[in-house]
Amino acid sequence: MPSDIFTVDLDDFDHKVLAASHTRPVLIDLWAEWCPPCISIAPVLEQVIGEYAGRVQLAKIEVDDGENMKLAGRYQVRGFPTIILFRLGEEQARFSGAQSAGYIRDFIEQHAGF
Repeated sequence: MPSDIFTVDLDDFDHKVLAASHTRPVLIDLWAEWCPPCISIAPVLEQVIGEYAGRVQLAKIEVDDGENMKLAGRYQVRGFPTIILFRLGEEQARFSGAQSAGYIRDFIEQHAGF
């Protein structure tokens, strides 16, 4: 996995996502293994993040792993996958469901502050 794409859990979320988003935008992917749209969007997210060559990071959060469902609760996630963009420690925008690479690029461009 490229260094711009990493796994996060409840314990390291504040450091790896919120604090890191002060340096560059961080997308979080709240996903579940049993969720077909989650599986289908994963390679699309990875492709798009790769195109940004380090300007955006992707934190993957498996909601059924450990205490991670608490993060879904904290951010009032209603369905999976939910993708949230954080910048300067704050949520900027979100979308749910599998989307195209073009949609994801437009989403990042609109909300990442480039």
